[in-house]
Amino acid sequence: MKSFNRNWLLLFLCLPLLSGCPMYTLSTASGSDSYIAEDRRTSGIFIEDEGIELKSSRRIHQQFGNSVHINVTSYNRVVLLSGEAPSEEIKHNIERLVMGVDNVRRIHNEIAVAGNTTLASRSNDTLLTSKVKARFLAERKFQINHVKIVTENGVVYLMGIVKREEADNAAKIASSTSGVRKVVKVFEYMN
Repeated sequence: MKSFNRNWLLLFLCLPLLSGCPMYTLSTASGSDSYIAEDRRTSGIFIEDEGIELKSSRRIHQQFGNSVHINVTSYNRVVLLSGEAPSEEIKHNIERLVMGVDNVRRIHNEIAVAGNTTLASRSNDTLLTSKVKARFLAERKFQINHVKIVTENGVVYLMGIVKREEADNAAKIASSTSGVRKVVKVFEYMN
């Protein structure tokens, strides 16, 4: 009976991957929805990115617990580390820990050596991310799901596989959004 239920569950979870319809979404552990059919990554890479994020976050928590606040974001197996660590040594140890995760190609270590941000700061970052996404939608300069936005302490990081024009437009829109202190491009370019 368990095998039967598990097979149905797997089939249900894989339906969006089997369909060509771009409206199917996959909700991730981070709460974001991604349109797999329109993503420039293959579905296999998309799933690998999710695995990299989960494995890395688990390893960091096991090693450092609540003494650090680290966000792990993987796009096309390129990892962005953001957040805060109490020392330069711990910052580098976290990078080495994540580099040991299967399928990681490259790491951008943007961890600040500082105390953990407050809940108010993190809430503001969520608001900034929403504002930038809304502006991306309003401007219609590129397809929004081609750019992943990560915000940490007022700094907006932009990831994705993009054309240079798309990258420039995304950075310009994000940098002119009220409340954004700085924009960092972590793109891979198609051209």
